[in-house]
Amino acid sequence: MRSDSLAFRLVAGAALWSVVALVAGGLILSAIFRNSVERSFDGRLDVLLDSLIATTEVDSEGNIVRVRDLSETRFDLVYSGWYWQVSPMAERPALRSRSLFDQSLDLSARRGIERNDLGLKVFDVAGPENQPLRVAERRVTLPDYDIRVSFAVAGDRGEINAEIQGFNTWLFAAMAAMGAGLLIALLIQVRFGLQPLERVRLALAQIRSGRATRLEGKFPQEIEPLADELNRLLEGNREVLERARTHVGNLAHALKTPLSVLTNEARTHDGPLGETVTRMAAQMREQIDHHLARARMAASANVLGVNTPVAPVLARLARALERIYAERGIGIAVDCPATTGFRGEAQDLEEVAGNLVDNACKWAAAWVTLTVTPGVTHNGRPFFLLAVEDDGPGLPEEQRQTVLKRGARLDETKPGSGLGLSIVTEIAELYGGELRLETSETGGLRAELLLPASAD
Repeated sequence: MRSDSLAFRLVAGAALWSVVALVAGGLILSAIFRNSVERSFDGRLDVLLDSLIATTEVDSEGNIVRVRDLSETRFDLVYSGWYWQVSPMAERPALRSRSLFDQSLDLSARRGIERNDLGLKVFDVAGPENQPLRVAERRVTLPDYDIRVSFAVAGDRGEINAEIQGFNTWLFAAMAAMGAGLLIALLIQVRFGLQPLERVRLALAQIRSGRATRLEGKFPQEIEPLADELNRLLEGNREVLERARTHVGNLAHALKTPLSVLTNEARTHDGPLGETVTRMAAQMREQIDHHLARARMAASANVLGVNTPVAPVLARLARALERIYAERGIGIAVDCPATTGFRGEAQDLEEVAGNLVDNACKWAAAWVTLTVTPGVTHNGRPFFLLAVEDDGPGLPEEQRQTVLKRGARLDETKPGSGLGLSIVTEIAELYGGELRLETSETGGLRAELLLPASAD
């Protein structure tokens, strides 16, 4: 998944908001649980404080005494974390639980903390051995006692912290599992949601490879207009190409007829004028044929949905040229995978391959081989390599660029116009390929032609 893809943007955006929501939800739940645990703990302290007040009296001598022990046994264990303390608000003896032993509760932290409507104040202090304590304290006036008395009950705050920590651990695990589940669900949802786009891509690949001419199938409501517009674009492209071909044909006929008339008239007149008109008319015909063919090739090279199997075309060329060069005994061998396809029109493939094979047969001593190698990448696109080799005399490296020029001929005794290799070069360039001339292993010429291949 690339960072600039739609899938990454959708997953990253949803994952970011999911993480924010999960973290915020976790913090809120943790705070709610903390408040709930503290309220419950404070409620227990309040009950114990009420019991402490109820079981404290003033004896006949005016001393504060306890008439009954509290039900919580941890008040009797030294430094158990649970303590109570009864302190008169003057310099008089105070009562403490056995668990405090020789210590006393430091209630100075209660300063600055407001009491509730019942006069209760709850706060945190450090107890014996620096134990974290939660204290509930209330001041009460006892009967027959002249000053107010402070009653305080303290519980081990570690119990609250342990309970909160346990809850947070399970909460974190649950949120992490939920986050992982949401991420998996997001990936599945995005993959399923973007699947129609993958279908469009595959359909376009089918069109580009020539196995289809339009986008077929039913698409979702959001993508259906895109598919319709693409089909209209393809149809419009085909119509434009057909009209262009029709105009090209009409132009060819319209120009060739007057040229034929001029040529015929010039032949009836002897002399320099007739020869000049005949020669110029022939050059005009050649130029018209060349540029009309180039226009046709340019149109066919950019058409979508055209696919030509390579093997049948090469087999037909080999049979035809073997018959033409039968007197010289030239043998033509073809090695081409049956699945190789040319992303272009058959006549263009026939023209380039025919020119190369015909040129090889002219110079070959006994044999010519055609080898097709698929799976070649050129400029990031799939191509195939057509190699034509002969066992002739070969061609020096300094002359290879010369023969690719239009009308260039190195041996006037061989038949031809000198246009074959230049035409091959032009057609190859129109299709985004190229023609290279090398030396074969036998010393002859090896022509390597790169042409676009149909997608598998």
